[in-house]
Amino acid sequence: MENQDRPIGVFDSGIGGISVLRELYAIMPEEDYIYFGDSVHAPYGTKTLAQVRELTVANVKELLRQGAKGIVVACNTATSAAVRILRNMYPELPLVGIEPALKPAALQPGHPKVLVMATPMTIREEKFQRLVEQYEFDADIIGLPCPGLMEFVEAGNTDGEDLRDFLEDLLAPYLRDIDSIVLGCTHYPFVQRVIQDIAGERVRIFDGGAGTAREMRRRLELAGLRTARAKKGTVLFENSLATEEEIELSRFLFQKK
Repeated sequence: MENQDRPIGVFDSGIGGISVLRELYAIMPEEDYIYFGDSVHAPYGTKTLAQVRELTVANVKELLRQGAKGIVVACNTATSAAVRILRNMYPELPLVGIEPALKPAALQPGHPKVLVMATPMTIREEKFQRLVEQYEFDADIIGLPCPGLMEFVEAGNTDGEDLRDFLEDLLAPYLRDIDSIVLGCTHYPFVQRVIQDIAGERVRIFDGGAGTAREMRRRLELAGLRTARAKKGTVLFENSLATEEEIELSRFLFQKK
């Protein structure tokens, strides 16, 4: 197989990274993809830094063993914990992580008040704290750890009443004051509609998936690794749970409008 025709590897701690995969496929539909979700070990956001690093490096190695020409770490927690290490290990590899889309939210006019929803690890990691420091004079920024939210998506629950109750309780203390919400976990775009319903139309919601997809396209082009094929590529779903139910849920979320 020509280097350009090898697949792009997309990795997440579970099935949330499918929200990023959708953005990748939207701008590069002719590419092939391997999506690996590590649902056996989900959630990553409540694990130790060492655990997340070990799992992320091992799973990226497996995608490379399967022939991936580039890697998207479609998990905010794994990006915070391991992307710098992976770049040192594979300096020539087109490798893109994801981080909360705080920049466009913070740079809105009028010194906005921005709520960043993310996993506990993403909120406490140095990478996120540096990001907040970068924009702390442009906006009032509140980091909101959301333990338990990604588990709803992992269970295929993206609009149930119990999910709505969970989100209403989580967001109630902040809704009076905020202008914007940043979705700082790739699972959260799948519940964006419910978040928007609760927050109201005046609150803008930001998600970093599209920017991550554009950055991967740019890096592949710089490396001369974009496929020349005109037809649509394939998407292969893999999951550490290795059940047909998990693969079917992955396909469902990929195709969900």
